[in-house]
Amino acid sequence: MADLEIRTAVADDVPAIVAMLADDPLGARRESPDDLTPYLAALRRLSSDPNQHLVVAVREGRVIGTLQLTVIPGLSRRGATRSVIEAVRIHADERGSGLGTKLIEWAIEESRRQDCRLVQLTSDVSRTDAHRFYEQLGFEASHIGFKLPL
Repeated sequence: MADLEIRTAVADDVPAIVAMLADDPLGARRESPDDLTPYLAALRRLSSDPNQHLVVAVREGRVIGTLQLTVIPGLSRRGATRSVIEAVRIHADERGSGLGTKLIEWAIEESRRQDCRLVQLTSDVSRTDAHRFYEQLGFEASHIGFKLPL
């Protein structure tokens, strides 16, 4: 993995990111790679917020992975800051290569650098392979998540 670069995502990365988001049964129903306008607007919002870190993993000029890390200051846990890992995706050609581990390790280290006391994430209940992956990295399924579409 010496040839791997993890860096902040830029507008030119959006088509590859959206393609990865859409490349699974869940994402295929909710993503629209044919219209990048809302994704580019979202990238502008993310880029202007210092607590948002949308990153890509790049090898030989090709985007092969992505995740979003959000840093959240809070009052609970004695005023602890926490981070949330979201939208982890690995290009189909790279799954099983260790890239997902590298991206999560990057997110954990960045969380430490930002003085976070806790790293959390959610994963759709149908993604049992992802659950095993996160548990192997030391994450614990400690809560039940709830969502309300608006």
